[in-house]
Amino acid sequence: MKSSVLILAVFISVVHAEATTSLLNNVPEWGKSAVWYQIFPERFRNGDPSNDPTRETLEMHFPNVGGWRVTPWTGDYFVRDEWEKAIGESFYENGVFHRRYGGDLQGVIDKLDYLQQLGVTALKLNPVFYGRSQHKYDGNSFHHIDPNFGPDPEGDFEIIRNGGETADPATWQWTAADKLFLELIKKAHERGIKVVIDGVFNHTGRDFFAFRDIRINGEKSPYADWFTIQSFDDPGTRRNELRVTGWAGFFTLPEFRNNEDGTDLHAGPKQYIFDATKRWMDPDGDGDPEDGIDGWRLDVSEEVPDKFWREWNELVFKINPQAITIPEVWTDAADYLKRTGFSAAMNYYAFAMPVKAFLIDNSIKPSAFGDLLNQRRDQFPANVQLALWNLTDSHDTDRVAQMVVNRNTAGRYKNQEKFDYDEPGNSARSNPSYQIRRPNREERAIQRLVALFQVTYVGAPMFYYGVEAGIWGGDDPDCRKPMAWPDLQMEIEQMDPLGRERAGDDPNFDEEVHDFYSRAIALHRNHTAFKTPEFAILSAEDDKNVFVYSRGAGEDLRLVALNRSSEEQTVPVSVRDGRVLFSTSGDAGSVLITGEGNARLLTLPPLTGVVLQ
Repeated sequence: MKSSVLILAVFISVVHAEATTSLLNNVPEWGKSAVWYQIFPERFRNGDPSNDPTRETLEMHFPNVGGWRVTPWTGDYFVRDEWEKAIGESFYENGVFHRRYGGDLQGVIDKLDYLQQLGVTALKLNPVFYGRSQHKYDGNSFHHIDPNFGPDPEGDFEIIRNGGETADPATWQWTAADKLFLELIKKAHERGIKVVIDGVFNHTGRDFFAFRDIRINGEKSPYADWFTIQSFDDPGTRRNELRVTGWAGFFTLPEFRNNEDGTDLHAGPKQYIFDATKRWMDPDGDGDPEDGIDGWRLDVSEEVPDKFWREWNELVFKINPQAITIPEVWTDAADYLKRTGFSAAMNYYAFAMPVKAFLIDNSIKPSAFGDLLNQRRDQFPANVQLALWNLTDSHDTDRVAQMVVNRNTAGRYKNQEKFDYDEPGNSARSNPSYQIRRPNREERAIQRLVALFQVTYVGAPMFYYGVEAGIWGGDDPDCRKPMAWPDLQMEIEQMDPLGRERAGDDPNFDEEVHDFYSRAIALHRNHTAFKTPEFAILSAEDDKNVFVYSRGAGEDLRLVALNRSSEEQTVPVSVRDGRVLFSTSGDAGSVLITGEGNARLLTLPPLTGVVLQ
């Protein structure tokens, strides 16, 4: 009997292993080398001012000061409104996180043609689910879009209030915001643009429907075991005794509870998340996912048990075999993907950190840069490499332009693994010496080198909204400035966070920067070489600070050379015809190629990158 049980157990484990293996690296063809664009909806475009939030709809935490209003989109970012000053003196602690600019789904829809023309093939939206904050990582539910993102907030709030929010999908209605989001998906798909949204399945906001029920009904709530409750409130006292385990220690971000042995998410929230996943991936439930989202980005995914993710990924790919799932991982993600079944990952560790070290900070040599790229990329299978999100900045970091302005020239890093990427001090909020000014021409040249590497390296380039418009800014919250648009006249930035006047910086839409990013994206899309896993370092000349590599093979072979030096440099190259396909300077004539055949010399101006055929 024991031997039979053992054989059965082995058989089950093998079957499970095979099933898990079949999930690994599920990468849709469209996700390989896609051009991604990350949108922070509240700051992208105010397409419908009639739905702008009010003090009442936001349920804000701060004292009830008079005069709160939506912050003018085009105003000087560091100028504080009177309601902010009434809260306190600090720019960062008293008001900026309670600003709203009115960005909404209609604004995204209105700019789909702009994104298509830019060359974007996939959108990643920061959370759009109903939540009290500007960032929405504190959701009130996962089955409704935020009413202030839709055309009828008042009506949507009424539906939510009267619908008796529950975990049962049979009780869920479609609000006006929900329907507009489905329309956004439809219009994006019509333009060949995929839509991926943020899933925050580790924690919720304090007004999440299930946690709100606990606040009202205490231990009698049907959701009492969804969270880790240290103590319930005693209604017989004036004091609120409710205590819950919250993400990063925040009471306002209660974490979902795991099962008893910690290997899976608790059955209650697990089923709810599965049901919400189905809702957005196949909205009409007809088995055709065309009307749903094309995938998910998963916030703080490592804080959720692996077993949950394996089963969740299995569900996602069953609904839509062409979906993509991307976890937020800041370290080496290779083993994590094998354990969980995700498609690929946000490529902070294997892309952003080495890029910051070499191209931005100029603190490691080209040879070390090449070693890092190969070591960290080779941990992934080829198909996964092509789908990794090659980003330099996001809503969680200072913008790439500001990284360049504040680049490290001292040489040694405090954190050798991360190269001080997104470390404390990357914002005026925590570092008074951090420069908040607009990049100069030399700094823009470095930024262009970074972008060229993004579009020519193995993987899927991801751009944070506004990088192509010239936007700059430090770490959160300064990386979340309202988008500059050609039809809007932004005020000159003349103040600093301490309320002092400074030299004025023009934050308006930068046509020159936009033209460069448009050309760079077209380069990526128009050349097969940049959609293949073939990558070879041809030279890494440490004394000249030049990095040369090839992409593709045969007739599709392309050569890329990056001169990170502030001086003109000449290096030997072997190219087929020596034709300059792209130059970061925009002037192919400034690039000199001499010699013939395999004995050619390439002369590059300072801080210039080129692509050769």
